[in-house]
Amino acid sequence: MSAGKVTAANFDEVVLKSSKPVLVDFWAEWCGPCRAVGPILDEISNEHGDKLTIVKLNTDEESALAIKYGVTSIPMLNVYVNGEVVKTIIGAKPKPALLKELEAYI
Repeated sequence: MSAGKVTAANFDEVVLKSSKPVLVDFWAEWCGPCRAVGPILDEISNEHGDKLTIVKLNTDEESALAIKYGVTSIPMLNVYVNGEVVKTIIGAKPKPALLKELEAYI
């Protein structure tokens, strides 16, 4: 299962009201590092999707949400628990580093 897409229309339902932690990948088509981290997040989603939901939010299409959550550089990964941001990871990282950052949630 690869990362799903989230928009302003379903952000509250998918992210803020989720019963398990949700990682939101704030990204854009033109962002090289974003495209590099995408397949890694898909792998993590396949391996740990039962404990952590991973979704992608295109900052070009959803600029109001990007501004609301203070996205100034991408990729930016926010982990939400019970509707609150509990962790922010900025920049593309290799899979072992991401797993280490996310170990409390997976």
